[in-house]
Amino acid sequence: MKAKHQRLMLAGLGLVAVLGASGLALSALQDEAAFFYAPADVAAKAPPTDRAVRLGGMVEAGSIRPQPDGVSIAFVVGDGKARVPVTFSGIAPDLFKEGSGVVAEGRFRADGSFAADNLLAKHDERYMPPELAGKMAAAETLEQ
Repeated sequence: MKAKHQRLMLAGLGLVAVLGASGLALSALQDEAAFFYAPADVAAKAPPTDRAVRLGGMVEAGSIRPQPDGVSIAFVVGDGKARVPVTFSGIAPDLFKEGSGVVAEGRFRADGSFAADNLLAKHDERYMPPELAGKMAAAETLEQ
């Protein structure tokens, strides 16, 4: 076999290996990818109920209601255009409160509500760790 044919065969095998690895990576990521929805997206088109997704928006004021079981909470996520009721069982993050941003990971139910498995609370750009805020307040350098 000539050297030219060997190089072509090697290049062809390399291309097949790269395409195979890319295909495997894409199929693995497709199963793990969580799509993001805003409440307005949910109102515009029915969301999928068969896969894990993320719902993001603001926790509406007065909407957080502890449930009788003591570990579940119900609240409403809105974006100014639409609202989605959410239920969550577990310990909510410290930054989770009314009027703050939240990303809930879970699944939509057939009735349009959202069952969250995990909550990610978002803070604003003025966030400061409590330890630092306490030190700055003690030094009277923290703006009130």
